[in-house]
Formats: sequence, C-alpha cells, structure tokens
Amino acid sequence: MDGIAIPYSELPVTLAEQPSLQALVHERGGEREFQFLRRVRQPLLPVWQAGQLRIVPWGCRSNKLPRSGLTWLRTVEQGAWAEHAVERVQIPASLGLQNGVWYRIRSGIQGLLVEAHGLLAAYVIVEPASYYYRIMTRCDQMPLLIGEKI
Repeated sequence: MDGIAIPYSELPVTLAEQPSLQALVHERGGEREFQFLRRVRQPLLPVWQAGQLRIVPWGCRSNKLPRSGLTWLRTVEQGAWAEHAVERVQIPASLGLQNGVWYRIRSGIQGLLVEAHGLLAAYVIVEPASYYYRIMTRCDQMPLLIGEKI
C-alpha cells in the first residue's frame, strides 16, 4: 500500500486547517482531498482511536520500530507486536494507491497503532493479495479492508 485518499470534508475542521496538512491537499475531479502517501519524507496516516480521529506517523523513521508502515495480519495474530503497547485502529480511506493504481475503498482499512520507546506509529495491516488485486496492482499484498474484499 503506497497511499490513501480521503475527501477534504471528512476531516474535522480543526485537523483539516492545520498548516502541516495543507501540503497533502490535492484536487481530483473538482473535489479537494487529502492524500496520505507512504513514500514521503514524513509520512502521516489518519487513524480512529477511542472515537477520535488522529493524524500520526505512518511507520517509524528511527530504528526502534519497523520503518515500512505495513504489518502482516498473521504477524499481528501471532502476537509479534506483544512487547509493545498496540491497539487495532481503523484508517479512514475512500481510495487506496498501489503501484500507481488508485482504487475505491468503501469503509476504510484496518491498522495497528504502536507505542514504544516514546514513539507512536501507525501500520496498515496487510494480507496476501486476491487474484484480482494482484492483477490490478501487480502487488502480492493488499490492505486488510473493513467489510469488503477486492
């Protein structure tokens, strides 16, 4: 997963108007949206935590946590993150990006919020790609979507 997009109107005004997020605003078909991309200098990701929408680092830029911003579902289920404070979260998204291909997402993506060594980082939970997703994006992993399969 290389990125997500959400409509500008879906972020609370207090978040949407933060100067640090204005560089993430793009226009698609006459509508403004936020594009959160993983391969930028300081990647960010919106997450729903305890009923609040937060913008947190996507992955970790230090060597104290994995850098990738992705974690396999089987890794989460096997307890590999148990040494850290972790919480399953929802990542709001209306579009996903993989290898230059944007695709529709209905209800969001499952994620993991990790707190360790004084750092906070969000990770997109991924699973093996379906046949269709693999053909569409040329990728062997896909995000764990909420309530749908591609």
